[in-house]
Amino acid sequence: MLKLPPLRLGVNVDHVATLRNARGGERPDPLRAAQVAIEAGADGITAHLREDRRHIRDDDMARLKAGISKPLNFEMAATADMLRISLATKPHAVCLVPERREELTTEGGLDVIGQHNALKPFIAQLNDAGIRVSLFIAADPRQIEMAAELRAPVIEIHTGAWCDAVVDGDAAKAEAEWQRIVKGAALARSAGLEVHAGHGLDYQTAETIAGLPEIAELNIGYFMLGEALFVGLGETVRAMRAAMDRGRQAVSRA
Repeated sequence: MLKLPPLRLGVNVDHVATLRNARGGERPDPLRAAQVAIEAGADGITAHLREDRRHIRDDDMARLKAGISKPLNFEMAATADMLRISLATKPHAVCLVPERREELTTEGGLDVIGQHNALKPFIAQLNDAGIRVSLFIAADPRQIEMAAELRAPVIEIHTGAWCDAVVDGDAAKAEAEWQRIVKGAALARSAGLEVHAGHGLDYQTAETIAGLPEIAELNIGYFMLGEALFVGLGETVRAMRAAMDRGRQAVSRA
């Protein structure tokens, strides 16, 4: 019987800040959301400080770092400004993501092959500061191999295309994307990388991907905050944790 370690859940609080910023003021507070999520069982908190500050703001990052009892995962683009802020904030982890001002959400994985020369010294500075670096990339073998070469200890596989295909009922595309994730996770783990996953995950897809033994952590935000409007954030975190545990336990019993 395969006994898998528990799967970590990171809760992304970006869109608590989106709702706050829609009207201005200070409420709802992403720090309060982070604290509620941790109390309900989250293993960490993720927040994306974008160049245009459309949701999370600089002071949010500082308050999250000071005000939560679990690791803070700082999502950001690989820019000089973000490097400065991350080195000052000293989060547990930094996840480097691609970013375009016109996008509604992160649309794809980071091109670590094309940006190799810029990313290498950037990652080295974060490593030297004791900040764990994760690269948000597609489950593409070439990108995974380059991530390992760049000495980023973690990758986060972009699951958006798979999740979209599942929601759309496109079984053939969903299966093709799922096989890419399965193979990518196995390749990354064999290269010595810790493997995370995120983007578009809901209860169903989180339960499915929790069954992959290579996956150590899921980072989930938008779906959970949408569900929280109806049942509360604490209940949503507990339900997501239960879905992940079901997926993990199904493999452990196999």
